[in-house]
Amino acid sequence: MGLTKLQRRTRIKQRIRKVVSGTAEKPRLSVFRSNKEIYAQMIDDVNGQTLLAVSSREKSIKGENNIEIAVAVGKLLGERASKEGITTCSFDRNGYLYHGRIKALAEAARKEGLKF
Repeated sequence: MGLTKLQRRTRIKQRIRKVVSGTAEKPRLSVFRSNKEIYAQMIDDVNGQTLLAVSSREKSIKGENNIEIAVAVGKLLGERASKEGITTCSFDRNGYLYHGRIKALAEAARKEGLKF
């Protein structure tokens, strides 16, 4: 019998995390997507700290559908990162396909000036 969706995503996630890690100068942008919400964090893996976090649960985030909400989260993430002085990061898609909400969030963050 084949792998479940969760087992497959866990394998992909482990494969990605072998290569992608974050520092204080170039943090890791980790994205988590649930059925209802989307979350993004800038993580310094050397010190084990979350530098900043944005989620669709915040009151300022509004949108009609999931893609618009993901774009709003990416935009807010880019704005907060520029205030913190973060210009570059490494993108961790967390085992999800670079497609749909993940892609929308990443492209919105790029438009706000983040480089990855």
